[in-house]
Amino acid sequence: MDLSHVTQATAVDIAAAVRRRDITAVAVMREFLDRIERLEPRLNTFATLTADAALQQAHHVDKLIAGARDPGPLAGVPVSVKDLIAVKGVRQAFGSKLLADNVAQHDAPSVERLRHAGACIVGKSTTSELGSKAVGDSPLTGITRNPWNTERTPGGSSAGAAAQVAARMVPVALATDGGGSIRIPSSFCGVFGIKARFGRVPVWPAAAAPALAHVGPITHDVRDAALMLSVIAGRDARDEASLRAPVPDYLASLSQGSRGLRIGWCPSLGYGSADAAVLEACEQAAWQLQEEGAQVRVLPPPFARDPAPAWNRLFYGRIAERLAELAPTPQLLELVNPSLRQAIADLQALAPPAEAELVALREETWQRAEAVFRQVDVLLTPTLPVTALPVGVDVPPGHADRNAVDWSYFTYPFNLTGHPAASFPVGFDGGGLPIGLQIVGPLDGEGVVLRVASALERAHLIAAPRPD
Repeated sequence: MDLSHVTQATAVDIAAAVRRRDITAVAVMREFLDRIERLEPRLNTFATLTADAALQQAHHVDKLIAGARDPGPLAGVPVSVKDLIAVKGVRQAFGSKLLADNVAQHDAPSVERLRHAGACIVGKSTTSELGSKAVGDSPLTGITRNPWNTERTPGGSSAGAAAQVAARMVPVALATDGGGSIRIPSSFCGVFGIKARFGRVPVWPAAAAPALAHVGPITHDVRDAALMLSVIAGRDARDEASLRAPVPDYLASLSQGSRGLRIGWCPSLGYGSADAAVLEACEQAAWQLQEEGAQVRVLPPPFARDPAPAWNRLFYGRIAERLAELAPTPQLLELVNPSLRQAIADLQALAPPAEAELVALREETWQRAEAVFRQVDVLLTPTLPVTALPVGVDVPPGHADRNAVDWSYFTYPFNLTGHPAASFPVGFDGGGLPIGLQIVGPLDGEGVVLRVASALERAHLIAAPRPD
């Protein structure tokens, strides 16, 4: 592998080159760290950079290879980890001043598995405070910027992860998704991000909103995402919700293509709306799949009611409980992001619906989603109603009746239902900002989601310009 092009390579190709001894893991890491050093002052994507530890891990990979031992399928691949995920011995601040001195005592299961697969952890990527909004800033780390336009947000809450992958500061990143936090920044940054079904990837220590939390990869290449999922998925007894089922062979699923798949294109879920440029790009991508051999049809909106009340109660309700522990005094609460305080205040000001009503709304959302997958194999929607917002803005213009996450109409329902969902880049608006298509599969359908994404990738839907 040409060292000058290693930062443009896929994780699959980097690992293969390292294992063949075409390049050392240390050389790979130094190239990426040089790029991080150049770009980080402009983009602000790291909550904590662990360059020395990353080089030590890379040296260990090279020692294993020199000793004819297998370092794993991610040999020498630099990976960043979102600051909501525990990395032993590294600060885990959750984007909050309240936790600025917190250091993780253990690796999360997904981090353990990345290490065992030969990946090298370069640091913790930025997040909005406690993962609480869909844009990329926090009181602790400030504003993270979008590589396509640094006056725009990369989205959130996995802000740094998506910006790093888009800017080729890392080939792959580990992120979380409680209401769209993998898919939202993937859409804004023109990269691929996927959450598997709920429980496929263990989440431990428990997230602030454990009933909604997913861990998954953000990548450029669909193969890289399939490889990452294969590594991090699987039962872990520390997470009672993690699935006992065997991990599918996600890489093998990519070769099956989209021929014969029943694809449903849905421009609206029954509430909210997307900008014309977003709809046009997403619809073109949907019909492109028909040329790839799929059967595509337009579906009516699946949901009779917006499931936001159920999602907000599960998400912001649990974060409010966490903040009550972290900030028991008004002085401490002043350190918290104003939009998070406002979202919790708005929730508490509402007449609380009966628990049974929220349970019924969630069950209705799940049943209606399941009904979709009795008609089609895959559901396509826009990932987001808009392209990247200006930095410092929490809610898009024209959506002022929504909070800092639930303006993302298309993503949060599938955290309530637990279905696998991804965002695939399908084009750009008139200002050159990326647009994402959401691909949703049946409960055990990560493989079919990856198949559709791979078919779009092979169709060369995008001319693939890169951020300047």
